[in-house]
Amino acid sequence: MAELLALDKVTAGYGESIVLEDVSFTLNEGDSLALLGRNGVGKTSLLVTLMGLTRLHGGGIRWAGSDIARMPTHRRSRAGLGWVPQERHMFPSLTVEEHLTVVARPGRWNLQKIYEIFPRLAERRANMGNQLSGGEQQMVAIARALMTNPRILLLDEPMEGLAPIIVQELVRVIRRLVQEEGMSVIVVEQHARLALSLTQRAIVLDRGRIVHDSDSASLLADGDKLDRLVAVA
Repeated sequence: MAELLALDKVTAGYGESIVLEDVSFTLNEGDSLALLGRNGVGKTSLLVTLMGLTRLHGGGIRWAGSDIARMPTHRRSRAGLGWVPQERHMFPSLTVEEHLTVVARPGRWNLQKIYEIFPRLAERRANMGNQLSGGEQQMVAIARALMTNPRILLLDEPMEGLAPIIVQELVRVIRRLVQEEGMSVIVVEQHARLALSLTQRAIVLDRGRIVHDSDSASLLADGDKLDRLVAVA
């Protein structure tokens, strides 16, 4: 498959502070990646660096063959990077449907397909953003990113703070995106075993550097190594 995303010795952070150091990896079209590590090691910073929201101190970022290291965030979004941040950014004055249609771009992801994959949102389509549960807001955040018809979906802690029944629903959706829709996905998730069960490949960060890179299945099968790397229970 064709290369979609490539980071070459990326060093980045906030102002003069360095958070990511010498990070290199590539992702092909249709690949799925679990981005793991303890709290504060740079996982979220890597995603926001991909979106152009940190200061790039060195290295390069290539997207679909083009250098995007200096590209502004809105152009990265138009180029096909779909970002679902931890903060869900619901607008109390917009209905669920308006949250989706306001960002819609041409492509296979439209309201009909969104409501098919998220039937709960079809039921809530006329509800305002502040009338939704946390789980429903997360569904809207993912659906809104899909409505931009991205080539990759960047998911930052999508299961955080959600009830088990909602987690099961989101797992179903992410698994469908990866296995049936062939969408490229990078997922940051504290529940390492869950993330590994959803993805093909895993990268572990520690202090802003990649300390492990393998297929997800082999890391999932080696519980001792996984525990050492991410300190999961």
